[in-house]
Amino acid sequence: MKKDVTERLSTLKILKTPSLWPTGLWVGVLRILVRLPYRAQVRIGTFFGWLLYHVARDRRHVTDVNIRLCFPELTEEERKQRVRSVFHHNGIGIMEAAMAWWAPEEWFSNKVVFKGREHLDQALSQGKGVILMGAHFSTLDLGGLLFRFYYPVDAMYRKNNNPLLEQVITEGRKRFFDQAIERSDIRSVIRNLRKNHIIWYAPDQDFGLHQSVMAPFFGVPAATITATSRMVNLNKSPILMLAQHRLANGQYELELFPVIEDFPTGDDIQDATRINAEIEKAIRKDPEQYMWVHRRFKSHPKGKNYLYKQ
Repeated sequence: MKKDVTERLSTLKILKTPSLWPTGLWVGVLRILVRLPYRAQVRIGTFFGWLLYHVARDRRHVTDVNIRLCFPELTEEERKQRVRSVFHHNGIGIMEAAMAWWAPEEWFSNKVVFKGREHLDQALSQGKGVILMGAHFSTLDLGGLLFRFYYPVDAMYRKNNNPLLEQVITEGRKRFFDQAIERSDIRSVIRNLRKNHIIWYAPDQDFGLHQSVMAPFFGVPAATITATSRMVNLNKSPILMLAQHRLANGQYELELFPVIEDFPTGDDIQDATRINAEIEKAIRKDPEQYMWVHRRFKSHPKGKNYLYKQ
């Protein structure tokens, strides 16, 4: 009880900060919308995607650049259509995140198609914990809830700069992650791997060159963190990829890929290239459901955000 009161008081204190009022309003709207039936929420998410496509011009530009770089085979019209579809799926993803945090779990109990569980079971049988490599799909948080129906899982995350959003996300994810570990907390990672835990980890964002090497991602040099190799070495834990996608029939597919063998090699660039190849393979299952709105290629020898300059 004391903890609950402290958390409520903390939220009230945060809401006294005017700069956080838009976040508070947005969270309140989502809490209301998540009470609607599932199909209604999907339609609302589609509207969010349409709206963001038209008003978030900077993100639309970033997405267009990413699609142009990663899918050079597309015609101009095909590229424009893919950009629109990315926003469509990411809009639905906003509502799916809210569903993951607050909607009844029974909505999704019969919506999961799970492939490749034998790969994870084999990895867990080694008793060294498992690093479950993910990526920033539009179904990100909902995928965590769906996975939790089958296996307990911890997750590594990067703290959000917005304190109210950080609190909302952290509280929401407690529903399906046994423990949320800030990515700099290596001691907790080691401790949980030694307990044979599954730790979800997404190495598909650009954190700058000081902790990365340049490795191809869809054939484009991308700053790729080298921490993945070090994590595997912490406990000699197996690592494998999880892909997650929304299906046209309203179900959700989780697919586990085979364990990445002979990893790491000791060559940071070679290891980063292999990691990116696994992530790319998962994305190619349905490229439009990936968060191409992020500046994946912001680190560049000619300067930060060089490829995104207009």
